[in-house]
Amino acid sequence: MGGAFFRAIGALGEPPMRRVVALSLALAVLSFAMLWLAIAALLYHTSLFEWRVMNWLVDLLGGLAVLGLTWLLFPAVVTLIMSFYLERVAAAVEATDYPERGPPRSQPLGEIVAVTLRLTMLTLLLNLLALPIYLLFPGINIFFFLALNGYLFGRGYFEVVALRRLDAGEARAVRNRFAGRIFLGGVVIAGLFALPLVNLVAPVIATAFMLHIFEALPRAPGASLWPRP
Repeated sequence: MGGAFFRAIGALGEPPMRRVVALSLALAVLSFAMLWLAIAALLYHTSLFEWRVMNWLVDLLGGLAVLGLTWLLFPAVVTLIMSFYLERVAAAVEATDYPERGPPRSQPLGEIVAVTLRLTMLTLLLNLLALPIYLLFPGINIFFFLALNGYLFGRGYFEVVALRRLDAGEARAVRNRFAGRIFLGGVVIAGLFALPLVNLVAPVIATAFMLHIFEALPRAPGASLWPRP
């Protein structure tokens, strides 16, 4: 897995990836700014908690609360915005590292939309529900964030790359068989999203990283887990 991660980092400087990284940075900065403005407006006009003391704390901390929620929700939002664009990342990595691969399968638009919306809504919902843990349990909150989002991002980014080669049922079977490895990959991705500045290119690194993990998965004896050209 370490090799897959460093290959993903190294790919950022490859010529096929430079335009992809530049566009990723632009989309990520725009996403962060829009999300920051939306949360600032929401906190200004809405009480988030039934507990009056918590509302008072949110009002008191103001900008920190806006920045904290933006940082928390940014991974899901930027992944949603870049969901159709991540296909280019996977294609660029395959062209450089797996040139023997044939063209990917044609994904129905409904499949892409359903997968992306399901992951985004689930990520937003679970992280909002976990907000009291993030606020009230320092130290533990870091591990909880990595575990929760490690599962979500592992599943989400695995589907981004796997559904290029497998149908939904096949991708689910492979994900279940290698759930531990995919979860650990997701924890690494969650860590990338937690780092300021690094999180701006995290979707690109995450897609390349998970593609390398996918390609390295062992096949069942005498059988193939997915079609090869």
